[in-house]
Amino acid sequence: MKERDDRIFRLVVSKMAVERQGEELPQVLVLGPPWVFSTLESQFPNKFHFLKPWDSELSLHQFLISYAQSTQALLIPAVIHTLNSAILDCLPSLKLIITTSAGVDHLNLPELRGRGIAIAYAGNLYSEDVADMAVGLLIDVLRNVTAGDRFVRQRLWPTKPDFPLGLKLSGKQIGIVGLGKIGFEVAKRLEGFGCRISYNSKTKKPLVPYSYYSNVHELASNCEVLIICCGLTEETHHIINREVMLALGKNGVIINIARGAVINEKEMIQCLVEREIGGAGLDVFEIEPEIPKQLFTLHNVVLSRHAAITTHESFVGMSKLVVENLEAFFSNKPLVSPYMGY
Repeated sequence: MKERDDRIFRLVVSKMAVERQGEELPQVLVLGPPWVFSTLESQFPNKFHFLKPWDSELSLHQFLISYAQSTQALLIPAVIHTLNSAILDCLPSLKLIITTSAGVDHLNLPELRGRGIAIAYAGNLYSEDVADMAVGLLIDVLRNVTAGDRFVRQRLWPTKPDFPLGLKLSGKQIGIVGLGKIGFEVAKRLEGFGCRISYNSKTKKPLVPYSYYSNVHELASNCEVLIICCGLTEETHHIINREVMLALGKNGVIINIARGAVINEKEMIQCLVEREIGGAGLDVFEIEPEIPKQLFTLHNVVLSRHAAITTHESFVGMSKLVVENLEAFFSNKPLVSPYMGY
């Protein structure tokens, strides 16, 4: 009996110690949670007290209210649809939002600026991985890699020897929409294939050897491949429309590793079905994870699950970057990767 009581006592003391430690650590509210969170929590278990609404029996609203005065930092995933004014109203002490995304189109920037809330984001952390994915998708579409895989697995090779010819990547005229860090990394990789690079961007880049076109229609008219690398804004929403795709031509290929809504998805599907463009490699879609069913039947389309950044190295790197930003914030030091464009 005494041994059982001692064991219970030790468990209670241990639980109280953990709770006390959590209260002493800086608090970070987590919504989503981000895909990187499990890696973050396992790598840095004693750095912060992570507040996890999904583990609570309280409703989200009740949970937020209970931590309203103490929550200064919020960690969110790349895409979150619940970070609205009602959520922010529950968090009057909030001073920092860390998003695991390289883009910020999922955030209401004017509102956050008005509330004096700083933003930290992934910055250029994912650029190389995303560029790798862009080139991989392009090779897959041109050389029918995924289509060929299906052909072999379905055991069609012995009975249907006439498999469609692919297209050569070397020497292709490539148009890059958005020559930021990711766009530069894509261009650098494709130069190794002897491709000729052109680009469209907000402004002409100084000291860049590539041809510049001030609008995407003109760019498409002079290219065989369009690779979408720009951010999603009001200006870039549906910037790749039917007219641009028709300018690209019947053998033209579109690769999108940016945001789904940069392309008018309905018009793209129509162009693909009617063979007005040659193919597409898509890592992103307008309404994720819902994908138009028409795309499933098109053999000249390669689909990916918004996975361009999902490498082991990205998980580890983003976890480290989140911790560095949180440590800087709670030490009253400048953020490591602040978003400055708002």
